[in-house]
Amino acid sequence: MSTAGISANRLELLQIASAVASEKNIDKEIVLGAIEEAIQKAAGLRYGTENDIRAKLNPITGEMDLKRVITVVEEVENETAEIDLASALLDNPEAVIGTTFETPLPPIEFGRVQSQMAKQVIMQKVREAERARQFVEYKDRIGEIINGIVKRVEYGHIIVDLGRAEGVIRREQTLPRENVKNGDRIRAYIYDVREEPRGSQIFLSRSHPQFMAALFAQEVPEVYEGIIEIVAVARDPGSRAKIGVRSNDGSIDPVGACVGMRGSRVQAVVNELQGERIDIIPWSDDAATFIINALQPAEVTKVVIDEEENRIEAVVPDDQLSLAIGRRGQNVRLASQLSGWAIDIMNEEQESERRQKEYQERSALFISALDVDEMIAQLLISESFETLEEVAYVAPEELSSIEGFDEATAAELQTRAREFLEKQAIEQDKARKAAGVEDDVLEIEGVTLAMAVIFGENEIKTVEDVAGMIPDDLRGYTEMKDGERTHEDGMLESFGLSAAEAQNMIMQARVKAGWIDASALIEEEVEAEEDEVAVETDRAPTAEEVFGS
Repeated sequence: MSTAGISANRLELLQIASAVASEKNIDKEIVLGAIEEAIQKAAGLRYGTENDIRAKLNPITGEMDLKRVITVVEEVENETAEIDLASALLDNPEAVIGTTFETPLPPIEFGRVQSQMAKQVIMQKVREAERARQFVEYKDRIGEIINGIVKRVEYGHIIVDLGRAEGVIRREQTLPRENVKNGDRIRAYIYDVREEPRGSQIFLSRSHPQFMAALFAQEVPEVYEGIIEIVAVARDPGSRAKIGVRSNDGSIDPVGACVGMRGSRVQAVVNELQGERIDIIPWSDDAATFIINALQPAEVTKVVIDEEENRIEAVVPDDQLSLAIGRRGQNVRLASQLSGWAIDIMNEEQESERRQKEYQERSALFISALDVDEMIAQLLISESFETLEEVAYVAPEELSSIEGFDEATAAELQTRAREFLEKQAIEQDKARKAAGVEDDVLEIEGVTLAMAVIFGENEIKTVEDVAGMIPDDLRGYTEMKDGERTHEDGMLESFGLSAAEAQNMIMQARVKAGWIDASALIEEEVEAEEDEVAVETDRAPTAEEVFGS
């Protein structure tokens, strides 16, 4: 709005307000309010900013009513704009706290300074109203694909003109090696709309997994209609992606429908994503089956599931190992993201060596601890006995029912196992004391003598030392480094602690050390149960839920 606009006569002022409201698509009342505030500030420069000056613009005639207001207050802080109740009652016996006295002021002439300040106030209010309108308009459109024109590119961030608003594609939400320039038409996914100090922001993405799902909904009518459901998406933006699909109609092949005639449907999505390769995987509620599918094009000969750790071990032929892992671990990483399971890949030779090693170690333990020959040790292993504790404390009939064993043999094996464990416990306690591990550590729920010995070897000697650890210190952790999966061992990893057991051990230590109250454990358990329920009931939204009917 120009300075001339501010100085315009009454009708011109209303015309300008209408034009601005129409152009910016905001309520005319907001523009009129901005003009009133601008005139109030300009009048403040003329009559003194300590005065409470209020302006009211008649929206029909354009007449401006300018008044100086004095308010009745309990305690006066500004003598120019406030008056105490006792003084007010002298002029108006009916005055109460909050009553106002108004004095009309003559219209002011706008000089250069007043005009410039008024212009800034009006434009600021218009911008704020425009941003508020953008937030209201776009906050319910999260999850949609939107078309726009590239307005400018700043440090890798793309500013997109959406017509009546602007959106931003941050650098990390763009496709690698995608070159865009001013004026290019672009499609993006609205993944967030939020109010920030500088106004509402519309955040767009071309790398978001749901952008791919939304593209398929546009290209595949069955997805849009909810007949085919995209259950999960995993992307390495600009390079490769995997999507898990299933059909709610047994007569429709979900993979074939997404691929389309001669690949026309999937190719349209690939072209939009700058050649990103897409593997379309048939979804299965059986984790093993789905992961076998997700590791395509590699062939999987065997899977071993650890539900407690949410981990799957996949065995592939020797010549399929590199294919299953993929370049820089891409294939197994995407399969893991898609399924929500941690996946360990090994070839048949590695798996055979590992199993043979475990068998030999278990066999040697039974032979040595129970003083039996190899045949008896092998019989115990074949019956799924893994530890001496199982042999020592299992129901006697489970041992005596093994072919070739009788009650006397079972009783003798249990006696030998218990004697060995007792002797081992005495030795471990000596080692624990020699390492300086305090007795209180053994009182922490879940801590055994064998664990206490390892604590001592790692300079963990007090309850406070245990309390200061995190579960990864106990269980170990796996991470990706330079595209390869690397594992850091935990000090108690050999004990096979679950994440919940490790967390509980540390929390019990913190309670015992006085760091937290015991009630915190109950809250943790409740939250853990709620998280577990949430995981069990969690699912990807259907196409109808994401894109509307």
